[in-house]
Amino acid sequence: MSSPAVSTLDVSPGSTIVVRDAEWLVTKAEPSKSGLRIECQGLRGIVQDQTAVFFEDLEGEDGIVVLDPAKARVRGDASSHNRDARLWLEATIRKSPVPLYEPRLTVATGGLADALGYQRSAVAKALDTDNLRPRILIADAVGLGKTIEIGMILSELVRRGRGERILIVTPRHVLEQMQHEMWTRFALPFVRLDSVGIQKVRQQLPATRNPFSMYRRAIISIDTLKQPRYLQHLRKHRWDAVVIDESHNITGRTLNNSLARILAPNAEALILASATPHNGRKESFAELIRLLEPTAVTPDGDLVGDELDRLIVRRHRHSEEVAREVGDAWAERLDPQHRVVQPSHAEQAVATELAEVWLHPASGASPYSGENKGLFPWTLAKAFLSSPAALAETLKERIRRVGDASEAARREREALRRLQALNAGSVDASAKYAALLHELRTIGISRTSDKRVVIFSERVPTLEWLATRLERDLKMKPDQVAVMHGQLADTSMLEIVDRFKQASAPLRILVTGDVASEGVNLHAQCNHLIHFDIPWSLIRIEQRNGRIDRYGQRHRPQITTLLLDPEHERFAGDVRVLEKLIGREHEAHGALGDVASLMGKHSVEAEEDAIRQALASGKAIDDVVQPIEQALSNDFIAQLLFGGDAASTSELAEDKTPATASLYESDADFLEQALRAVFVDPAAPPSRGGVGFTRDRKHGTLQLEPDKALARRLQVLPQTYRAERGVDDRLVLATTTSRAAASLAHARQSADSTSNWPEAHYLAPLHPVLDWASDRVLGKLGRNEVFAIRGDVGAPTVLLLATLTNRRGQTIGASYSTVTFPNGSPEFALARAVDLAEAMEELGLGREAINPGAVDAGFLQPLIAPAVAETRVAVDAQIASLRSWVDAKVDQWARRVQRWETEADALIQRQDLRERRVSVEQEAAIADSMKPSRHLVRPLLVVVPLDYASVEEEAA
Repeated sequence: MSSPAVSTLDVSPGSTIVVRDAEWLVTKAEPSKSGLRIECQGLRGIVQDQTAVFFEDLEGEDGIVVLDPAKARVRGDASSHNRDARLWLEATIRKSPVPLYEPRLTVATGGLADALGYQRSAVAKALDTDNLRPRILIADAVGLGKTIEIGMILSELVRRGRGERILIVTPRHVLEQMQHEMWTRFALPFVRLDSVGIQKVRQQLPATRNPFSMYRRAIISIDTLKQPRYLQHLRKHRWDAVVIDESHNITGRTLNNSLARILAPNAEALILASATPHNGRKESFAELIRLLEPTAVTPDGDLVGDELDRLIVRRHRHSEEVAREVGDAWAERLDPQHRVVQPSHAEQAVATELAEVWLHPASGASPYSGENKGLFPWTLAKAFLSSPAALAETLKERIRRVGDASEAARREREALRRLQALNAGSVDASAKYAALLHELRTIGISRTSDKRVVIFSERVPTLEWLATRLERDLKMKPDQVAVMHGQLADTSMLEIVDRFKQASAPLRILVTGDVASEGVNLHAQCNHLIHFDIPWSLIRIEQRNGRIDRYGQRHRPQITTLLLDPEHERFAGDVRVLEKLIGREHEAHGALGDVASLMGKHSVEAEEDAIRQALASGKAIDDVVQPIEQALSNDFIAQLLFGGDAASTSELAEDKTPATASLYESDADFLEQALRAVFVDPAAPPSRGGVGFTRDRKHGTLQLEPDKALARRLQVLPQTYRAERGVDDRLVLATTTSRAAASLAHARQSADSTSNWPEAHYLAPLHPVLDWASDRVLGKLGRNEVFAIRGDVGAPTVLLLATLTNRRGQTIGASYSTVTFPNGSPEFALARAVDLAEAMEELGLGREAINPGAVDAGFLQPLIAPAVAETRVAVDAQIASLRSWVDAKVDQWARRVQRWETEADALIQRQDLRERRVSVEQEAAIADSMKPSRHLVRPLLVVVPLDYASVEEEAA
């Protein structure tokens, strides 16, 4: 790895620089091969509202001029009630990153989400100071709200200046859902790169251009991203944060794993999420942990238990931490219903043929002429238990494949055709389908009812057969029944899920395959789920049930299973084994919240194989599914996951003391005052120099007509939201959580809503409109100026902010201080560190004081340089302490890396170990870059006594 060039610039986030005769606010400064890479926001003039990146070497020796805070000019504020100074100070605070190691949450709880205690503790663990970088596996069980936890963590990273470039990787059928949650809950806009979005990018960019440079925050499916054409671009792209949802899909030597191993080292923060985080093999779980932190796994593959505790968070529905909080917001599921169905005469004939000829033949051998003779008969049985349509398709495909070259093939073909003829008689005489119709009518599913149901089946032929018949027999309209399976385009699946969530949509019956069993939320309008066939996997059963049995479900979920009960003794025994799987899943749900340990297989495929072998050998359910206590005692990884103490971060999570202070009661108040200061008439339309601003305090909304500058900012908002809500012409914002929640509920539940996006979007703390307003306010002051106002002080006082950044340009410490000049002379100063909220109160900034006129600032100018100097001295002890603390953390990390390398040296240099050594060497370089580097002191405001007069006034 080549080392970054050494920089001669003293630049940190918050610095003001002049480049090409334009003034810029530094938002990020990090080392690169071309000197400092400086990300900036234009402050005024032609660069206002523009972003830019400058490289130190490319701009030349004098190309970047750093404005010296000690030479800042003082300017008296002439605005009514000191509005301009208050706004400028507020905007500066908002644009200053919260320190990296600030333990208190800032904006995570300010979104449109319940932010429960167990979710806050997950965020606190991700930000814990034991992790120099946020790296965490969120392994919460199905339904706890992992997406909300992800949004909360990302919000905190953004506020800390660490979330500008974010990539979220998900299964393709949850792209829209993830985008919707990030925007509606947290005001975090992501571009959705589904098949249509990717096509647009390819049309707009040259083939050689990195497509990920076009959008700073994107959501993309893992199936799209793992394509070779994108991997080369990813190797060259660094991210502030990467999220990989359903991360159990990235282990093993697969394309998914190759993608993860490219993303992990190029991400500052890495969030993995999965309710089933391992497949039971220590090697696979170690691979997942190694992505988070290579040294948490020894060179010979052992998991380091002490390290896992800080990297993993795992709770379930009945964990004490969760159970005491969810209350009515997660209705307890009803006992599952098992509808045992007596087959029709035609189905009995098929079951008997399967049992005697294929599954348990007296001769001991089935007619199957291919390899793996023990597998295909159970494939037939599984298809039969799904539907006559599924069995018909399986038979048709096998007949097509069977050759005529041998006597064995001829006998198999005859047996297949005999079974095919028997099955043909059951297509229109399916007792299980008749039971489904009865169950749906009992629930109340009809053309005129608002009741909804999800019907799961594994086989696509079953799905299509069911949908066609249900539409006919229930006299439903075509748009009231939908089929979803993995063969559909991602956009089609997203559209179906979106309709099912929306109350105004006519969709009542969703017939889906297991593509919907992971990640998709189907509980908004539905609490009934029917297993038309039973998966031969506890994990899959749990995943299916979790679509409606999850946090936010206000009605008790009802899970129903339909199961044929053939007369043939051997086949009936097999069916009873499958029936017990449903019961075992329900037991685990109540006692443990997780089923993966019961069979110890930890993957759907492995569980299916075990069940198939059990059925073939006649084993009882207890032989393959362990009791809960025994399962945990036999499962080392499960003990690690469930043994962690989430309460270790609870104190931080419960600390409600705000980590930042504000001069305004609400974000809406700040926005309104900013608009009134920036625009002569903010209510005027953009054509007349305004933004069409109106505010309805009674109903908790405000509206804007975006001007060109704001419209550019809004280009990154979800495209469907912009189109469906006409955001480019009129932006409606909800200013209270109650109004925002009502707007979101109306979008999903009202019969007259035409969009799943809320009409009034919540004005959350990170909303782009607030960032735009802050930038406009910062442009109110001239180059390197600070305001002076009158306030509740006895002598001239300067408020300052001192920050410490590391070599990566990240703010790792911040301290506010006041410097008072008792006799008004720069010769004598008293400096002290202060809490920002307390300082605001002491200086009288929390009130809109009467401003009799601008202070004559000329007499205050000599105070700035000594105030900066005194602050440097005053905070030296704090900075030294913080440096020591960070250095100790980094050294501890470095020692862990060194210990790993020492152990690796003692082992044979296998190829895989050499690859891991590269990752560990990267860790060492990262550790070194986390050490403190630059110290910046900025004056923010000068406050003088209310009766302050200039020297001329005293003389007169």
